Amino acid sequence: MSASPFMDLVRARASVRRYDPRPVPLADILSAVEAAHLAPSAQNTQPSRFVVVRDPEALERLSRAAFSGIYLPTRFAARAPVIVALCANRVRPIQGKASYQLDCGVAGEHLVLRAAEMGLATCWIEWFDRRRTRKALGIPRLVEVVALIAMGYPGQPAAERRRVRKPLSSIVWLDEWGNSYPGSEK
Repeated sequence: MSASPFMDLVRARASVRRYDPRPVPLADILSAVEAAHLAPSAQNTQPSRFVVVRDPEALERLSRAAFSGIYLPTRFAARAPVIVALCANRVRPIQGKASYQLDCGVAGEHLVLRAAEMGLATCWIEWFDRRRTRKALGIPRLVEVVALIAMGYPGQPAAERRRVRKPLSSIVWLDEWGNSYPGSEK
Protein backbone atom coordinates (compact mmCIF):
# COMPACT_ATOMS: atom_id res chain seq x y z
CA MET A 1 0.00 0.00 0.00
CA SER A 2 1.23 3.46 -0.83
CA ALA A 3 2.21 5.81 1.97
CA SER A 4 0.29 9.02 2.53
CA PRO A 5 -0.40 11.25 5.52
CA PHE A 6 -3.95 9.87 5.68
CA MET A 7 -2.85 6.22 5.61
CA ASP A 8 -0.20 6.96 8.24
CA LEU A 9 -2.93 8.48 10.43
CA VAL A 10 -5.23 5.47 9.94
CA ARG A 11 -2.41 3.07 10.77
CA ALA A 12 -1.43 5.03 13.88
CA ARG A 13 -4.94 5.47 15.34
CA ALA A 14 -5.77 2.88 17.99
CA SER A 15 -8.23 2.55 20.85
CA VAL A 16 -6.65 3.81 24.06
CA ARG A 17 -7.83 2.92 27.54
CA ARG A 18 -5.33 4.89 29.65
CA TYR A 19 -5.41 8.66 29.67
CA ASP A 20 -3.23 11.46 30.99
CA PRO A 21 -5.40 13.55 33.34
CA ARG A 22 -4.52 16.93 31.77
CA PRO A 23 -7.49 18.74 30.28
CA VAL A 24 -8.11 18.84 26.55
CA PRO A 25 -8.51 22.38 25.21
CA LEU A 26 -12.07 23.27 24.23
CA ALA A 27 -10.81 24.37 20.80
CA ASP A 28 -9.36 20.90 20.11
CA ILE A 29 -12.60 19.19 21.13
CA LEU A 30 -14.58 21.55 18.92
CA SER A 31 -12.21 20.86 16.01
CA ALA A 32 -12.86 17.12 16.35
CA VAL A 33 -16.62 17.72 16.50
CA GLU A 34 -16.37 20.00 13.46
CA ALA A 35 -14.71 17.16 11.52
CA ALA A 36 -17.61 14.91 12.55
CA HIS A 37 -20.09 17.57 11.49
CA LEU A 38 -18.55 17.58 7.99
CA ALA A 39 -19.23 13.85 7.54
CA PRO A 40 -21.70 12.88 4.85
CA SER A 41 -25.15 11.59 5.76
CA ALA A 42 -28.01 10.01 3.83
CA GLN A 43 -29.80 12.74 1.90
CA ASN A 44 -27.90 15.28 4.02
CA THR A 45 -30.16 14.59 7.03
CA GLN A 46 -27.25 15.33 9.42
CA PRO A 47 -28.65 13.29 12.34
CA SER A 48 -25.50 13.38 14.50
CA ARG A 49 -25.60 15.29 17.78
CA PHE A 50 -22.85 15.55 20.37
CA VAL A 51 -22.82 16.05 24.13
CA VAL A 52 -19.27 16.84 25.26
CA VAL A 53 -18.74 15.98 28.91
CA ARG A 54 -15.66 17.60 30.39
CA ASP A 55 -16.53 18.93 33.85
CA PRO A 56 -15.22 16.50 36.53
CA GLU A 57 -18.57 16.38 38.37
CA ALA A 58 -20.47 15.80 35.12
CA LEU A 59 -17.96 13.08 34.15
CA GLU A 60 -18.47 11.38 37.50
CA ARG A 61 -22.26 11.56 37.16
CA LEU A 62 -22.08 10.14 33.62
CA SER A 63 -19.65 7.42 34.67
CA ARG A 64 -21.87 6.27 37.55
CA ALA A 65 -24.83 6.11 35.18
CA ALA A 66 -23.14 4.57 32.14
CA PHE A 67 -20.55 2.17 33.55
CA SER A 68 -22.10 0.41 36.55
CA GLY A 69 -23.40 -3.12 36.98
CA ILE A 70 -22.88 -5.30 33.93
CA TYR A 71 -21.24 -2.35 32.17
CA LEU A 72 -18.33 -2.22 34.64
CA PRO A 73 -15.75 -3.47 32.07
CA THR A 74 -15.98 -0.10 30.29
CA ARG A 75 -15.39 1.89 33.49
CA PHE A 76 -11.85 2.72 32.26
CA ALA A 77 -13.51 5.53 30.27
CA ALA A 78 -14.32 7.31 33.54
CA ARG A 79 -10.63 8.25 33.76
CA ALA A 80 -10.66 10.06 30.41
CA PRO A 81 -10.77 13.87 30.70
CA VAL A 82 -13.50 14.02 28.02
CA ILE A 83 -16.35 11.74 27.02
CA VAL A 84 -18.33 12.60 23.92
CA ALA A 85 -21.83 11.17 23.73
CA LEU A 86 -22.48 10.56 20.04
CA CYS A 87 -26.22 10.82 19.60
CA ALA A 88 -28.65 10.47 16.72
CA ASN A 89 -31.63 12.62 16.03
CA ARG A 90 -33.79 9.78 14.75
CA VAL A 91 -34.88 11.18 11.44
CA ARG A 92 -37.67 9.85 9.26
CA PRO A 93 -36.58 6.67 7.49
CA ILE A 94 -35.62 7.07 3.85
CA GLN A 95 -37.48 4.49 1.77
CA GLY A 96 -38.16 2.48 4.92
CA LYS A 97 -34.49 2.41 5.99
CA ALA A 98 -33.28 4.32 9.04
CA SER A 99 -29.70 5.22 8.21
CA TYR A 100 -28.96 7.45 11.20
CA GLN A 101 -26.78 4.84 12.94
CA LEU A 102 -24.57 4.45 9.88
CA ASP A 103 -24.44 8.23 9.49
CA CYS A 104 -23.38 8.57 13.14
CA GLY A 105 -20.73 5.90 12.63
CA VAL A 106 -19.20 7.89 9.79
CA ALA A 107 -19.35 11.09 11.85
CA GLY A 108 -17.78 9.36 14.87
CA GLU A 109 -14.94 8.02 12.77
CA HIS A 110 -14.27 11.52 11.43
CA LEU A 111 -14.14 12.69 15.07
CA VAL A 112 -11.65 10.05 16.22
CA LEU A 113 -9.41 10.53 13.17
CA ARG A 114 -9.28 14.30 13.69
CA ALA A 115 -8.52 13.71 17.37
CA ALA A 116 -5.68 11.36 16.41
CA GLU A 117 -4.32 13.95 14.01
CA MET A 118 -4.12 16.41 16.93
CA GLY A 119 -2.31 13.90 19.17
CA LEU A 120 -5.39 12.91 21.17
CA ALA A 121 -6.31 9.34 22.01
CA THR A 122 -9.84 7.97 21.76
CA CYS A 123 -11.83 4.83 22.39
CA TRP A 124 -15.28 4.02 21.02
CA ILE A 125 -17.57 2.59 23.70
CA GLU A 126 -20.68 0.68 22.76
CA TRP A 127 -21.17 -1.23 26.02
CA PHE A 128 -22.89 1.17 28.46
CA ASP A 129 -26.28 1.77 30.05
CA ARG A 130 -28.08 3.85 27.42
CA ARG A 131 -31.19 4.60 29.46
CA ARG A 132 -29.22 5.89 32.46
CA THR A 133 -26.80 7.77 30.17
CA ARG A 134 -29.70 9.54 28.47
CA LYS A 135 -31.09 10.55 31.86
CA ALA A 136 -27.70 11.68 33.25
CA LEU A 137 -27.12 13.93 30.24
CA GLY A 138 -30.68 15.20 29.85
CA ILE A 139 -30.97 13.79 26.34
CA PRO A 140 -34.49 13.97 24.86
CA ARG A 141 -36.45 10.74 24.44
CA LEU A 142 -36.45 10.82 20.64
CA VAL A 143 -32.65 11.11 20.51
CA GLU A 144 -30.67 7.86 20.61
CA VAL A 145 -27.28 7.60 22.32
CA VAL A 146 -25.35 5.64 19.69
CA ALA A 147 -21.92 5.51 21.35
CA LEU A 148 -19.67 7.14 23.89
CA ILE A 149 -16.19 8.19 22.81
CA ALA A 150 -13.54 8.61 25.51
CA MET A 151 -10.96 11.25 24.58
CA GLY A 152 -7.76 12.63 26.05
CA TYR A 153 -4.02 12.58 25.81
CA PRO A 154 -2.61 9.06 25.87
CA GLY A 155 -1.49 7.96 29.31
CA GLN A 156 1.36 5.74 30.28
CA PRO A 157 1.23 2.92 27.77
CA ALA A 158 0.64 -0.60 28.92
CA ALA A 159 2.76 -3.25 27.30
CA GLU A 160 2.96 -2.37 23.63
CA ARG A 161 0.29 -4.26 21.76
CA ARG A 162 0.60 -4.83 18.07
CA ARG A 163 -2.64 -4.46 16.16
CA VAL A 164 -3.08 -7.68 14.27
CA ARG A 165 -5.17 -7.51 11.14
CA LYS A 166 -6.38 -10.29 8.90
CA PRO A 167 -4.57 -10.42 5.57
CA LEU A 168 -6.16 -8.09 3.03
CA SER A 169 -6.51 -11.06 0.68
CA SER A 170 -8.96 -12.67 3.15
CA ILE A 171 -11.42 -9.74 3.14
CA VAL A 172 -11.47 -8.32 -0.41
CA TRP A 173 -12.43 -9.94 -3.70
CA LEU A 174 -12.85 -8.70 -7.25
CA ASP A 175 -16.12 -9.03 -9.17
CA GLU A 176 -17.42 -11.92 -7.04
CA TRP A 177 -16.89 -13.52 -3.63
CA GLY A 178 -13.73 -15.62 -3.48
CA ASN A 179 -12.15 -14.18 -6.64
CA SER A 180 -8.68 -12.94 -5.62
CA TYR A 181 -8.10 -9.21 -5.80
CA PRO A 182 -4.79 -8.52 -7.58
CA GLY A 183 -2.13 -7.22 -5.22
CA SER A 184 -4.03 -8.04 -2.02
CA GLU A 185 -1.69 -10.91 -1.08
CA LYS A 186 1.11 -8.51 -0.07
